[in-house]
Amino acid sequence: MPESHPQNVASTNRAPHRSGEQETLLFAEKDRIDRLSRIRQLVFGSLDGLLVPLGVISGVAGGTGSARAVIVAGLAEAFAGALSMGAGEFISGRSEAQVQQIEVNKELEEIRQHPEHELEEMAILLEHEGIASADAQHIATTLARYPTAYHKTMVEKELGLPLNPSTVKLPEALTMGASYIIGSIFPLIAYFFFSVPIALPISVGLTILALIIVGVIKGKLANLNLVRSVLEIIAVGGASASGGYLLGIIIPHLFGF
Repeated sequence: MPESHPQNVASTNRAPHRSGEQETLLFAEKDRIDRLSRIRQLVFGSLDGLLVPLGVISGVAGGTGSARAVIVAGLAEAFAGALSMGAGEFISGRSEAQVQQIEVNKELEEIRQHPEHELEEMAILLEHEGIASADAQHIATTLARYPTAYHKTMVEKELGLPLNPSTVKLPEALTMGASYIIGSIFPLIAYFFFSVPIALPISVGLTILALIIVGVIKGKLANLNLVRSVLEIIAVGGASASGGYLLGIIIPHLFGF
């Protein structure tokens, strides 16, 4: 009968060695997804930066016919809009994270005060995901031996929140504000060089071009049909521009301007 080799058994039970490069690549994926999540700020800021100034300056162009008035109104709206959007993103995102942190703290307090009840809840949450009852109990008991992993798993599964919500929303705010400013250049730039009758169609054309670019970027990042993504954004942009232009003509006439 062959001899057993305890050292070999021990080596098979040992956790596999992980290189520093493997761990770096693993966590780099999370960072990449975090950066991709800024697609919301990028698209939101770009669309607002294109559509709101286009609506405003088209309305001013239709109502006054003055390129100077269009430029003044466009610049004022672009910078005010960018500051407002960036500040709004920062404050709203920070407020949301602070509220989430309160809920996380409540859950952690419940884990400290009622460990058995929370352990049972963990097992139920695991069962809800299709894990057999006995295995769910075993996994919950094992996780409870590792507080950080246990707390993180409980908070994510029960509340759908990260364990440590980030209250630093400066990158998101800067993305929103910068996207707005860049977007506002397209509908406004033609009025610096041409009179209103010439600049207006150029402004609309440049805005449509920018909308196509945004639609392509959104489609590629979200793995959507590019044609549908572009058409969706152009339809929204066209409706906004048309509305702003028509209102710019109608409202001054209504008030006798």
